[in-house]
Amino acid sequence: MSDDNNDDDYGLSAVKKTSTIPAPEVAYKPRKPKTYNPPIGLIGAGGITGSHLTAYKALGLNVVAIADLNRENTEKKQAEFYPEATIYTDHRELLARDDIEVVDVATHVNVRPQLVRDALEAGKHVLSQKPFATDLAEGRALVELAKEKNLRLAVNHNGRWAPHFSYLRNAIAQGLIGEVNSVNCVCHWDHTWVKGLPAFESMQHVILYDFSIHWFDIVTCFMSGERPKRVFATAQRFEGQVFAPPSIASVIMEYENAQVCMQFHGHVLHGEEDTTTVNGTRGTLRSRGASLNAQPQIELYLEDGIATAPLEGHWFDYGFQGTMAELLCAIDENREPSNSAASNLVALETCFAAMKSADTGQPVVPGSVQKLESY
Repeated sequence: MSDDNNDDDYGLSAVKKTSTIPAPEVAYKPRKPKTYNPPIGLIGAGGITGSHLTAYKALGLNVVAIADLNRENTEKKQAEFYPEATIYTDHRELLARDDIEVVDVATHVNVRPQLVRDALEAGKHVLSQKPFATDLAEGRALVELAKEKNLRLAVNHNGRWAPHFSYLRNAIAQGLIGEVNSVNCVCHWDHTWVKGLPAFESMQHVILYDFSIHWFDIVTCFMSGERPKRVFATAQRFEGQVFAPPSIASVIMEYENAQVCMQFHGHVLHGEEDTTTVNGTRGTLRSRGASLNAQPQIELYLEDGIATAPLEGHWFDYGFQGTMAELLCAIDENREPSNSAASNLVALETCFAAMKSADTGQPVVPGSVQKLESY
């Protein structure tokens, strides 16, 4: 007589008893050049540049000039971070200085591509705030210009050096879990700080574009730069949310041999949590935490056993340190930076496709949307 409640019917008797093993060594912290510390110019002195300058001071970098149309903003950043830096209200005066080798362009995206072009034409290596372009043809032209000038053009996708994301991407690159076949990102956080800020309240896809662009970029890293075949996305408001754009969004990205699923809820006032799970042919990696800025550890489920890797640092310190440090290392070592503008094009294609999909309710092929008409 058969037992209808036999666990074997569900494969439960085959559950593996896996041993605990030491966590593999994975280098995830920012690495700065040992000796190369060139004069740096900052173009833009808005709120986010405080994070840039905090990171640069922590690394001991040499910021010698700050330019912004708003002299008051520039003076505040100078006084707080680099009192010896020269102030300019015209970026062209900063770019005319022969001693400045590297420029950080941290302005609004509407003017950013032209400033990047001006800096490259002036012979400067460039770190551009993200996104570096909203027109992919313009983005590719900037990549080509940097190549022609033998200069390095990097993008400040600081999420790549958030400790948990950095560990995950480097562990994947080391082959710890084999070939990636699925990625799941579930993010519940409080984004209500945008309430009443016109630049964000008027942005139809503040979640899919301004926020999730970090996730499109890191997923592209996990997938080794591969372009997905199709992207399907949705965006949803709910009654009672305090800012205008949709606060809930979902994205499915189809690859030849993999799938990526991302869920975002930017109006979670209680019980925030962020989880990233990457499955491969030889193992699984997972990070989770109540904060986007800091996650305590990575869980590794490998063929040899289970490991836990504790993490140090925060997104807002390692992230902003990592983007500039990688650019300086690349210049010093005469190579392309891992956060090059060229490496960011697939992520931009995917992000633009997701926004189009959310608007139309249809899957979209990345690369078919070449330009954002607003933003």
